[in-house]
Amino acid sequence: MDFLNSQDSLTTLEWIFRAIISFIFLLLATKLMGQRSISQLRLLDFIIALTLGNIIAHPLSDERLGLKGSVTTTIVLIILYVAATGLSLKWSLFKRYLDPAPITLIRNGQILFKNLSKARISIDFLFSELRKEKVSNIERVSLAVWEPGGTISIFIDTQYQPLTPADMKVKTTPFSLTRPIIVEGVPDLFLLKEIGKDSDWLKKKIVPTYIDIHDCVLATIDDNENVRVYVDPNPNK
Repeated sequence: MDFLNSQDSLTTLEWIFRAIISFIFLLLATKLMGQRSISQLRLLDFIIALTLGNIIAHPLSDERLGLKGSVTTTIVLIILYVAATGLSLKWSLFKRYLDPAPITLIRNGQILFKNLSKARISIDFLFSELRKEKVSNIERVSLAVWEPGGTISIFIDTQYQPLTPADMKVKTTPFSLTRPIIVEGVPDLFLLKEIGKDSDWLKKKIVPTYIDIHDCVLATIDDNENVRVYVDPNPNK
């Protein structure tokens, strides 16, 4: 375990051990911090991501730095991160500092230029985000707000929204989620257990196309337990 401490030089194997331990440690650290740190980089998340990257990167490139100190520092930062996240849920003032209120950029088709400056975004960036949402006419935007996570939420005026079956009083079939149950010949045992079925049931569903499950490239199942088998059009490629 000497490779955890500072050394005048490290062997190739010791560098590999450092990389493996750091990788596993970061996986565990990210899991402890939760999905929020991955899905959206807000103020606190950005600071933590930036700091952790520097702390772990240095021992992986400099043999004179020990890994133990970086691990200890990272653990302390994780504790502080979790504590700050919990505090933001209970203390509204601290929550407002970490997650400020959204800034309105467009209201009833009118750009609020003062708020553009407040959000520190340009008109070109605003129009770029509108194009991503397929908005061709800014006058059709009822509301657009700059979210704390760095994204723009855009709401089109109801009179310009497409008609839905509910608007036309047309009956539709209920929504059914389709999920892969066989991928590259490997059945999803957890999904089978969730729907209360077993491998024998799945084999019977794919028999008209494949005799062996392992030959099936892809099969999906919906909420009504309808299994659809996909056939590779070029099996030899």
